[in-house]
Amino acid sequence: MFPRPLTPLASPKGAEPLGRTPRRSPLSRARAGLGGPPLLLPSMLMFAVIVASSGLLLMIERGILSEIKPLPLHPPSHKGAAWRGTAPKPGGLSLDAGDSDLQVREDVRNRTLRAVCGQPGMPRDPWDLPVGQRRTLLRHILVSDRYRFLYCYVPKVACSNWKRVLKVLAGVLDNVDVRLKMDHRSDLVFLADLRPEEIRYRLQHYFKFLFVRDPLERLLSAYRNKFGEIREYQQRYGAEIVRRYRAGAGPSPAGDDVTFPEFLRYLVDEDPEHMNEHWMPVYHLCQPCAVHYDFVGSYERLEADANQVLEWVRAPPHVRFPARQAWYRPASPESLHYHLCNAPRALLQDVLPKYILDFSLFAYPLPNVTREACHQ
Repeated sequence: MFPRPLTPLASPKGAEPLGRTPRRSPLSRARAGLGGPPLLLPSMLMFAVIVASSGLLLMIERGILSEIKPLPLHPPSHKGAAWRGTAPKPGGLSLDAGDSDLQVREDVRNRTLRAVCGQPGMPRDPWDLPVGQRRTLLRHILVSDRYRFLYCYVPKVACSNWKRVLKVLAGVLDNVDVRLKMDHRSDLVFLADLRPEEIRYRLQHYFKFLFVRDPLERLLSAYRNKFGEIREYQQRYGAEIVRRYRAGAGPSPAGDDVTFPEFLRYLVDEDPEHMNEHWMPVYHLCQPCAVHYDFVGSYERLEADANQVLEWVRAPPHVRFPARQAWYRPASPESLHYHLCNAPRALLQDVLPKYILDFSLFAYPLPNVTREACHQ
């Protein structure tokens, strides 16, 4: 069903089939003293993020990032890459020079990424990850063998439209405007469907990209959609949230009236590695230390970035990224500001550390919820 690698590669040392538990976990190796770098404890990781993000935090304090203009159509490149300083995979791609605002973002991303991912114990490869994290990663990377690219999908960052594009490129759909309910699994190939040597080959030779969004804006979008419109989520998650965090809720709440602060309290108590994918941090979904992405697009300039990617992978001219529907009203910065200003400050302080890597690695400013900002 899947094409063989052009050059057969041996399975990475220590690689295990996706559903099989490794014989010895990294933690047990560290405890047994059998070589390998020591694991990076959460407190150490947080310290590394804080140190690496010092430039970002300083820029936030000075209000620089809040004034950055929309990113230019063609991101700049120092060595032919959009983000990580490596040559793009499709042959001979080059990026035009952009303005200084994008260079600031790129510099912050690269500096923070190098500092965080360079720490001892951080993964350099998907097979460095614990089996559960590796399973999550491989289940979120979509494969196009025809156009030789890998796309790590992030829910609430236009992933449904990207899946529609992949189905058009695979010949399953005639065009991106076909009106049908999106099936998020059928007619799509995920890295998790392949054997270790096939995964390794594609990670080394295919163009790899993902799209990111302001972390809190993404949370607000998930909250509005899942608890305001989707009955399944109201019953599965909403009812439990109300039972946990609302006094006098009763034993069988409907779950269709979860408040945003209640949702935030739920996130505070959740382990990021086991969250639902719609609010799991991007870092845990796509593992940017274990996978060397060639490009990171932004939701804030979705159409331009998406069509640039289609150009890079040499998609047919008639394949374009779907335009946003006229009826769709995404979570806006103004709406986010309103919800954050009406949430308890202590609650925000507990939620933000769970998404600090998404803020720092992808150069998103932390929210300004001072009294002065909230009364403007």
